[in-house]
Amino acid sequence: MNFSRLSSGLLLLALLGGGLAGSARAASTADWEGCSAIPADAERLACYDRVSGRSQLETAPRVEAKPAPQPAAAPPLAQLPEPKLLSALSRHWELDDEAKQGAFLFQPHRPNYFLPVKYSNAPNDSPFRNTFAQPGLGLENIETELQLSFKIKAMQGVFGHDDADLWFGYTATSFWQAYNHSISSPFRETNYEPEAMLVYRTNYALAGFRGRFINFGLSHQSNGRGEGLSRSWNRAYAQFGLERGNLALLVRPWIRIHENRGSDDNPDIEDYMGHGDLLVVYSKGRNAYSLLLRNNFKSPDNRGALKLNWSFPLIGRLKGYVQYFNGYGESLIDYNHRQQSLGLGVSLAEGM
Repeated sequence: MNFSRLSSGLLLLALLGGGLAGSARAASTADWEGCSAIPADAERLACYDRVSGRSQLETAPRVEAKPAPQPAAAPPLAQLPEPKLLSALSRHWELDDEAKQGAFLFQPHRPNYFLPVKYSNAPNDSPFRNTFAQPGLGLENIETELQLSFKIKAMQGVFGHDDADLWFGYTATSFWQAYNHSISSPFRETNYEPEAMLVYRTNYALAGFRGRFINFGLSHQSNGRGEGLSRSWNRAYAQFGLERGNLALLVRPWIRIHENRGSDDNPDIEDYMGHGDLLVVYSKGRNAYSLLLRNNFKSPDNRGALKLNWSFPLIGRLKGYVQYFNGYGESLIDYNHRQQSLGLGVSLAEGM
C-alpha cells in the first residue's frame, strides 16, 4: 500500500471533520481526487488548501481599523455682556431696569452727614424778635450739624405703569451748640421734612442733556415747636432730573400751600426762600461735588442762598465732607436771617 496515498486520505478526512466542512462540501469530488493524485507533498497540500478555500482566507487583504472619530470641539462660550454702568440719577431713583430693587427698602435720600465742627460768621441770636421781645440766646459761632435722610419705595409701577414709582422720604437736620456749656449745650434747632413723591421716568434730549425723570412731590417742613417758636410750611413741587455724563441737574419749582393767615408761622417765607431751587451734582471717581442755588427773583429785595458740598475718600467706605453756605434759610428758624458758615466732617451715605 502506498503510504503517501494513505496519508493523503487521512488528511482529507481531518479537514472535513475540523470545521471546514462547509467549504469542503462546496468543492467537487473531482477537485479533491485531483489533489490526492499529486505525488509531491508540498504541492498536494497547497492543492488541498486551494480547494478548501483556506488560502483565500490567509491572503485576503487586511482591513485596517479606522480611528474613532473625535468629538467636534465645543464652540467657544459666548462672552457675557459687560454690566451696564448706571448713572447717579439712575441709582438714586432706580430709573433703569438694572437699578430696580423693589419696594420697602431703606435708601439714602438727601445727603447724610455729620459735621463736628461748623463755624458761622453771624449766629441768629434772636430768631423770634418779630414775635415777642426776646433776649439774646448767647449762641456761639462754632457748633455741630447732623443730617439723616432716607426714602422708601412704597409702590413700584403705580396704576400699572412701569415708568411710575411712589416714594416716601424723611429728612431730619439738627443744629447743636455742642461746645456751648454756658447754656447747657442745647440743640438750638431741628428741622423735620416728610415727603411723598411720584417719580415718573422720562427719556428726552434737551440742550445736550438727557431728561431722566419728573418728580411730583408734596413736602411738609417744620421745626416741631409750638406757638410763637414754631416754623413750618407745606409745598407742592415738580422736580425735573437731567444728566450728561457725570453731571446731573435737578430743577425744582414749587408752590407753597398757604395756611390761614392767623395760624401762619412765617407768612413771608417765600420772600426769602423763593419759589424753587436748582441742584447741580458732579461726580469724579469717589469724589462728589454739589451746588444748591435758591433765589426769590425779586428786585430790589433780592434774596437767595448758595450751598456747596464736597465729599471725598477718607478711610475705607468713610468719606470726608465739607459744606459751605451763604445766604438765607440755612434752617427754618433762620429763614429770614443771612449768614455764612463752613463745616467739616464725614459723609455717612450719599444722597441728592
